Amino acid sequence: MATVSLEVSGGVGTIRLDRPPMNALDVSMQDLLRDLAQEAGDRDDVRAVILYGGGKSFAAGADIKEMRDMDHAAMVVRSRALQEAFTAVARIPKPVVAAVTGYALGGGCELTLCADYRIAADDAKLGQPEILLGLIPGAGGTQRLARLVGPSRAKDLIFTGRQVKAEEALAIGLVDRVVPAADVYTEAQKWAERLAKGPALALRAAKEAVDAGLETDIESGLAIERTWFAGLFATEDRERGMRSFVEEGPGKAQFL
Repeated sequence: MATVSLEVSGGVGTIRLDRPPMNALDVSMQDLLRDLAQEAGDRDDVRAVILYGGGKSFAAGADIKEMRDMDHAAMVVRSRALQEAFTAVARIPKPVVAAVTGYALGGGCELTLCADYRIAADDAKLGQPEILLGLIPGAGGTQRLARLVGPSRAKDLIFTGRQVKAEEALAIGLVDRVVPAADVYTEAQKWAERLAKGPALALRAAKEAVDAGLETDIESGLAIERTWFAGLFATEDRERGMRSFVEEGPGKAQFL
């Protein structure tokens, strides 16, 4: 049985972690995650993506037993593959929401950072506890966490390794919504289904413009924005959206 799967329904692809009891991320899961992220990005029937670990736990971190047996030479190679797997998720050219239940620690927390939006259970706990192992985050946590919550808050979480409850995670911007645990996947599905009905190319453009702009200076970011903005005038979705606005009023365009 695969420990990571992609299930598609109604334009929404769910990338599901399934390695009981806590979805500890081993090498095989990381490789599957990379491959399925690429597949979700390529498939025309996937227009939005949910990251989900099931009702008990999103992912409680890396498989420490497996990692303990790796020496420096092995980790030099593996760390690049690890980052490439998570970057593949972050670069899915479609809206991605993380449905966070239970624990999202270490690599699990880093995986939530690869999503565009995070919905957490009211009893969820997130954190980067690598420092307690004599390590630092290695799947993008030092970079994506600082960009999301700011360097000072990121350093607090990384330096201390403490776990953050859902209420604090919402307050510092680590998650975007907190809902009852039983409603997490349903709410993520609603978010994804709404965007799956939107203009796919414009959503891709918006995501790439924001993400690329955060990695460069504002002048370069503005150049990325205007290139996409002008380019969208050549698309059917733009023509459809503007025609609907003129003929029917705002918010009524159908893009599927």
